[in-house]
Amino acid sequence: MILTPIAPHDLPAILATFEAGLPDDELERAAFTRIVGTPREALTPLEEAIARQRAVALAHDFGIATLDEEPARAFSWDGRVVRTRSESSVLLHEIAHWQICPAERRSLPDFGLGAGPETGRKAEADAARAANQATQEREEAMASLLGILWEAQLGLPAVHAFAEQNWLETYDRPGTPAYFVTVIGWLHDAGLIDDLAQPVGLRARAA
Repeated sequence: MILTPIAPHDLPAILATFEAGLPDDELERAAFTRIVGTPREALTPLEEAIARQRAVALAHDFGIATLDEEPARAFSWDGRVVRTRSESSVLLHEIAHWQICPAERRSLPDFGLGAGPETGRKAEADAARAANQATQEREEAMASLLGILWEAQLGLPAVHAFAEQNWLETYDRPGTPAYFVTVIGWLHDAGLIDDLAQPVGLRARAA
């Protein structure tokens, strides 16, 4: 959930200020360019339905089992399947979590990080938490940006998720773009994005 809503007419100036805080590094600037170069218009219901289908197909590319059910019925990820009656951006975020999560925690609800915002059985997800706060925060940040980069790869309006997931909160402070740089570095070091800031998958799914 976005902390400070951004008016559409303010977005270009905010993005320009954020970009001015980035170092002259090809990787981080490539990632930023991929995100801000996506459509600014929200998806229509039909476009969202198609985007959701593409996100489900990407999950299947990774061998992730899916269930056509609302996460509120149980968990977003229950250790076996990801529930898919969510927005495409939410599904891509869950796929990113699956990529990031160590194998020993993939069998746990919500990847052992505690209940996600879509999960219905929150107490059970929280009881299955198997990661400390620092790990949780690191993986959430990585999953957020990786999911956003998957949106960009699929030609979806990733810039909306970039704002909604608060990457532009306090955009005019040096620490904000600096943290973006840090997380992009984590993704690259983990082999989850390539030198062009494209997410790495079993098959490249160009827009």
